[in-house]
Amino acid sequence: MNQSEFEADLRREGYQVFYGGLRANEVNLDHTHDWHARVMVIGGEITITRNGKAETFHVGDSCAVAAGETHAEHVGAQGVAYIAGRRAV
Repeated sequence: MNQSEFEADLRREGYQVFYGGLRANEVNLDHTHDWHARVMVIGGEITITRNGKAETFHVGDSCAVAAGETHAEHVGAQGVAYIAGRRAV
């Protein structure tokens, strides 16, 4: 799925769409969100750790994080840019 298709899919499923990014090597320790999230990487990379399992996402990769799901984020050396969707619980 390309970026345009991903964004259209988010809107179709009722997600609020926004673009964002994080700085190189930024780390966000275990945390949760009050919303469901879907993210597609459009630049750089990010590693998300859930239940002790780390998974790295590169350009074109996407993932979903459910509301209340504990996860940590570690941004790659070049930072990360993404398109994201948030949907209330």
